[in-house]
Amino acid sequence: MNASEQAKGLELTAKIATVVNLFKQQFPDARADLKPWRNDPDTLNLVDPHSIDIGFHFPGWSPKIQSRSILVQIRLHDDPEIETRNLIGLDMVGINHQGTAWQMSTIGQWQLTGQSLPVAAVGEKLKQFCEQVFELFRSGS
Repeated sequence: MNASEQAKGLELTAKIATVVNLFKQQFPDARADLKPWRNDPDTLNLVDPHSIDIGFHFPGWSPKIQSRSILVQIRLHDDPEIETRNLIGLDMVGINHQGTAWQMSTIGQWQLTGQSLPVAAVGEKLKQFCEQVFELFRSGS
């Protein structure tokens, strides 16, 4: 679900802003898009209502990143008993002019897979970003 629609309450809104800042620390040229999904019925049927989705767009195609945009999906689980949301993991997709160039998920092996993988240093930056997001959601603030 679009991050802009998930920003309900001060705590979650602050976490979304922190996620954007953490990504921009790794990739300063990226521009955040808190509404990467269109609000048409076909798109809304595919969107996970328990995720926070943020698009990051670069000024042009990057040979190091092998994409022009990266979609970050922060997967959450609602625990109604203690009224909290727990982080399950992150899914990321690098998108270029041909579509999906690569993907990575922290649910599993934390491996980059796809046709056009970013350079190793970018892969490490992506993993560091994921670790920081896990720490953010563990901290409870």
